[in-house]
Amino acid sequence: MNIEELLRREEGKTLEFKRDLSSPQNLLKTLVAFANTAGGQVIVGVDDKTRSPAGIESPLDEEERLCNLIADSISPRLVPNVEMTTIEDKTLLMVEVFLSGSRPHWLKAEGPERGVYVRLGSTNRQADRELIAELRRSVEGITFDELPMPGLSVDDLELAVLKLLFRDQRDLGENELLTLRLLTHEQGRLVPTKGAILLFGKERVKHFPDAWVQCGRFIGRDKARIFDHIELYDHLPQALDSIMLFLKKHAMRSADFSEVRRKDVWSIPLGILREVVINALVHADYSQRGAPIRITFFDDRIEIENPGILLPGMTIEDMRQGVSKIRNHVIARVFRELNLIEQWGSGIPRIFREAEELGLPDLQIIEIGMRIRFTVPLAVQLRVQESTEQVTEQVTEQVRRILVCLKDGPMGARAAMQYLGLRHRPTFLYDYLQPALGAGLVEMTQPESPKSPTQMYRLTQKGEAILAGRDQSESGQ
Repeated sequence: MNIEELLRREEGKTLEFKRDLSSPQNLLKTLVAFANTAGGQVIVGVDDKTRSPAGIESPLDEEERLCNLIADSISPRLVPNVEMTTIEDKTLLMVEVFLSGSRPHWLKAEGPERGVYVRLGSTNRQADRELIAELRRSVEGITFDELPMPGLSVDDLELAVLKLLFRDQRDLGENELLTLRLLTHEQGRLVPTKGAILLFGKERVKHFPDAWVQCGRFIGRDKARIFDHIELYDHLPQALDSIMLFLKKHAMRSADFSEVRRKDVWSIPLGILREVVINALVHADYSQRGAPIRITFFDDRIEIENPGILLPGMTIEDMRQGVSKIRNHVIARVFRELNLIEQWGSGIPRIFREAEELGLPDLQIIEIGMRIRFTVPLAVQLRVQESTEQVTEQVTEQVRRILVCLKDGPMGARAAMQYLGLRHRPTFLYDYLQPALGAGLVEMTQPESPKSPTQMYRLTQKGEAILAGRDQSESGQ
């Protein structure tokens, strides 16, 4: 890219402008951040407000001074390309840094624990201990979820859940668990990996306190008023279904009935959201502490946010072009085996293409506060129905059928599916059970243990009233 094109660009992850070298400390931080993150260019001699060339005096002397500053101030040794270029009779210094294979680099004056910086948008951020460890692992080709947990054993995994999920893919013996890297050899014994505990650990949150999902539905376009929220501690593959249930619970749907088939049209782009949620679950940096994965539903948009900045060498533009780097090899492999991921790198370009086909406003991906936020705008603004009576007036045919199913007493999910003639569990959950629960027409018999195998469902007083009203209406016709 030539200098004219660079000057027309905004500062960002791989570009920064400097007026001069009068305050070199910030420039040195930028070079360290570029080397640790995705490379980049600093152009010295540009008015950073007008983007017009201002030039530098004594360019040869300034070039030598800059090279000496870099050599004396940064460790491990960093050797960028420093060149002079001329535009409009003004001489500029161009300093180009590539992603370093010796990362993490740091400022010598601040030391290896406090002097490491990474690039976040157009700013430099100090890396904490966990991120520094992540930078080292990325050079060594090791992922966090492949590391062993030597204090644990296979008994710390929910093997019953694991085998249930894989029942249609493969039988899970010791060799298969090793192949999936859910188990690894450590000092002569088999132990689970961090990825195995994150996926199927009996006490996952004990070992990874922030490995859960927070979902919230807010009234309006900010977080001033919350309408509903849940905290999900499901195993990661099952968390996908729970998140989608929450989103569907708060989305409106129209039904187009015909003699041939019924097509449901949702007010939120479910295919796009599913892909973004999978991306967040698979690519979250679970070594980071401080906040879980967050799903935030506003009237005009849905934000999916996961801990961790982009992997070294990656930019948001790379993501949009389909470049894929896997942060968590174990988690990604399991999601792939379960057919939750179709093809590496295809998801992000596909959702941008689908959004364009749906006529949605531009989707956004940003790095913010050591996290990645994906914003999915909605084609129409949704408004929370704060009156429960309004909700219960809109009883779909599926909800009516489950009310009839439960009129004689509580029933478990399997029995209800048999009564309704359903074989596809997600259809039962998404279209029948969850809308009835969300409308307050059906309740759990064990609300404190929503995942209990003995969980049953029964009508609430409101559900009984709705059913009675329907029966009376039908008998009077």
